[in-house]
Amino acid sequence: MSASGSSSTFSLQDCDVIGFDLDHTLCRYHLKETSRLIYDSFARYLVEHKGYDKDLLNLTPAAWDFCFKGLVVDLEEGNLVKLAEDGTVLRATHGTQDLSPEEIIKHYGPKREWKHFNSLNTTFTRSAKYYFYDNYFDLPGALLCARVVDMLHKFYNLKSFTLHVLLQRGSEVTSDFWKDMVAAIDHNYNTSAFREDAGWYFPCVKRDPGRFLQPCSDSVRRWLKSLKESGKIMLLITSSHSDYCRLVCEHILGKDFEDLFDVIITNALKPGFFSLIPQQRPFRTLLDDVEDSEGLPGLEKPGWYSQGNWPHLHDLLKSMTGKAQPKVVYFGDSMRSDMFPAYSFGKWETVMIVEEMEGEGVARANPAPSQGPAEKKGKFEGMKTPSAASQQWGSYFVDVQRDEDGEEKTRLTWCSHCIHTYSTTAIPSIEAIADLPLDYEFPRFSPDKPSTTGYYPRPPDSLLKREENQS
Repeated sequence: MSASGSSSTFSLQDCDVIGFDLDHTLCRYHLKETSRLIYDSFARYLVEHKGYDKDLLNLTPAAWDFCFKGLVVDLEEGNLVKLAEDGTVLRATHGTQDLSPEEIIKHYGPKREWKHFNSLNTTFTRSAKYYFYDNYFDLPGALLCARVVDMLHKFYNLKSFTLHVLLQRGSEVTSDFWKDMVAAIDHNYNTSAFREDAGWYFPCVKRDPGRFLQPCSDSVRRWLKSLKESGKIMLLITSSHSDYCRLVCEHILGKDFEDLFDVIITNALKPGFFSLIPQQRPFRTLLDDVEDSEGLPGLEKPGWYSQGNWPHLHDLLKSMTGKAQPKVVYFGDSMRSDMFPAYSFGKWETVMIVEEMEGEGVARANPAPSQGPAEKKGKFEGMKTPSAASQQWGSYFVDVQRDEDGEEKTRLTWCSHCIHTYSTTAIPSIEAIADLPLDYEFPRFSPDKPSTTGYYPRPPDSLLKREENQS
């Protein structure tokens, strides 16, 4: 159930403020093109800056089946794991190679319990012991990470190893590969990379944005305009820096995109944006995409700001709406950066964009027209889109667990459980609701209702099948 609502339905009409994340929420990407670019950007950093094997740059289309949102890298065991709602390890790999049920039990005990689950499940904080892949901007790193483990396997000719074993081997290339992975992300995504044309990601998107970004449909543009004309306060909150945000918004919404929003916040550094005192960062003004060195004591008026924090934004929204507790709904795609903190700290209504729904029977609504050489025919033949179900990992929402006696039990995945817990409702895209009336009543997720309740326009196939089997 939503943190801020108690009824069984939810309507945008009842909200005073409507906020959006940008990437993979308002902006849809050509996932195959973008995922390949991100993988290549990370891999080239490892090869050219850290001396890794050039074979990391070679990928077959079939390799992309491994790319699956919701995986956790267990840095203590050197495995990638898929978790059930209670932290049970449903599936696991060492590198790209599946672990057998017996091997999973060897690593995680007879109950297949991952010991750091409670920490991840209750705080979603970063850790030196694990990493959670929950968004498309770092997801190709899961495939790269697994391929690095395969490479180290081959290099050392070991049957199995953990990161501790690697550290003991003393190789300069392999001594701390996870730090190298993090450095690859920072090299390509740090806030100055766009301005300096550094790395490989931003230069490629700047050179040919139509290859990676999908313009919003006319219905989405009309919908956003109608929301503002109806008197809603419109927010855009993104962790992207202002220069990249401007490029994306101009491409997907048009040069006049700023007219659609009352407040734009870039470099928001979510989920830290929702932190309370004393961790909160001050808002900063921008001049030519450069942040003012002096932080603001608070927000006095609408506009475009950088960094910031939820309490100061909340004060501004109270002033703008004239209400002590303005009702806010926030659309986002990341559980860690959007849903969990907005629900837990902001007490906002939350609508999660779950593109994986389109991989399980939910038709795509009002697809935006393709512009530019989006996906050249044949270039990605045989490549699984990262939002589709995986042969190796199964469904994003449901999986089958086999006990020691070989009996099968259908389980909700941890990702599915989080959607039901921290989201008011879930949709496959903004396009899916753009033609609905403002007073449309969306069903809420609720612990008292079936797990299929809360998805619009319909639940994914795997959840429907699970409910049918249980009835």
